[in-house]
Amino acid sequence: MNARVYLLWLTFAAQCLLLQFPAAAQGLRVAPPPGPRTAPPRAADYIVAVVNSEPITNNEVRLRMSRIQQQMAQQGQGVPPHDEFARQVLDRLISEKAQLQLARENGIKIEDTQVDQAEQNLARQNQIDVPELRRRLAAEGLPLAQFREELRNQLLLTRLRERELESKVKVSELDVDQYIRQQESGAGAASQEFNLAHILVAVPENATPAQVENLHARAEQVLKRARSGEDFGKLVREYSEAPGAAETGGIVGLRAVDRLPPLFVQAVQKVPEGGISDIVRSGAGFHIIKVLERRGGGLPGPNVVQSHARHILLRPSAQLSEAAAVQRLADFKRRIQSGQADFAQLAREYSQDASARNGGDLGWTNPGVFVPEFEDTINALAPGQVSDPVISRFGVHLIQLLERREATLTQRELREIARNQLREKKLDELYAQWAQDVRGRAYVEMREPPS
Repeated sequence: MNARVYLLWLTFAAQCLLLQFPAAAQGLRVAPPPGPRTAPPRAADYIVAVVNSEPITNNEVRLRMSRIQQQMAQQGQGVPPHDEFARQVLDRLISEKAQLQLARENGIKIEDTQVDQAEQNLARQNQIDVPELRRRLAAEGLPLAQFREELRNQLLLTRLRERELESKVKVSELDVDQYIRQQESGAGAASQEFNLAHILVAVPENATPAQVENLHARAEQVLKRARSGEDFGKLVREYSEAPGAAETGGIVGLRAVDRLPPLFVQAVQKVPEGGISDIVRSGAGFHIIKVLERRGGGLPGPNVVQSHARHILLRPSAQLSEAAAVQRLADFKRRIQSGQADFAQLAREYSQDASARNGGDLGWTNPGVFVPEFEDTINALAPGQVSDPVISRFGVHLIQLLERREATLTQRELREIARNQLREKKLDELYAQWAQDVRGRAYVEMREPPS
């Protein structure tokens, strides 16, 4: 598998976070369904811009603005003044439209199975199932067909960006040396962003020492279960006393370090993605914090959580469609779980990957080694658990997490993590220029301003 890059597996929620790619493709939340409400009256629609031959309407802009406002409100962010906000959203829609046209000109297609998986990923990130996800989106007035079409478009954009940009980024040993020196000097810390989830074991204001000791013991028990691989969202619902924890799964959302409690930032500074902090004491009680995602500067500390996994890879071809590959791996999973087949033997017989000779065994790996959709799946599994089929740009995978452990990074492993982070940073910079170039080549006619 390739090293992880910044081209994250986008979901529909990713486009709701305003204006810079990639804004936040993981750890986003779909709001719980609101109470009954009346939809706002729709003004007469009109065309606000034309990109080549395709129009963008006022209602498209208003709908995108509404979704972004909901996401920003959930994350405690203010919204720009209306006219400026509308202009920014329109600008983003124009850029997307130009890129989608380029993707289709290049013959890029997204199968229904990939849309299905993206929908499942979004549901899993929100710690709900797909029917509940659809119910919440319907409550927000978003038809299922439109939701899936927008998912497909975001996947098209991701595939295009991978094709256009990934091979163009080179990272030299000198680049890695300089990046490590910058991180060790603290230059990258201020630009860090974290997506965290946490569990609060509340301590009453006038708690006795005995009560505090008992509550600390409870927090230690929860921490042990979380680090053993139990579902963090389940533990949140069972134990957390933070306001709204049951609805949000304890997810704080992607935030810069200056928008997080300093205690949290200090606790997770050396915790890798997927890792869990030690117990943190605040005035409210004892916190257990999981790092769902980290961005920007900052190398992990010497200790990381490693995963030992294996997989079966089927590569779609003229003889095997992607949907057929998904169906075959789903059957493999059923046979493995019923005891009718052995994972390693199936991998040796069918997997189209170099790991097949080892029964699909990928060995011990550090965070950030695999592409996002593969790594996200590993992070969501408990030891011994087998995933549903997972689609990546390499093909369709069936993944089993064997075990996890804490380990100390070697200097070589630390350099590889630094290389991946620097590659991600360079891709981000390259994307900004590329997106500007794509838009510059498109014919854009501005009509009436959006209302």
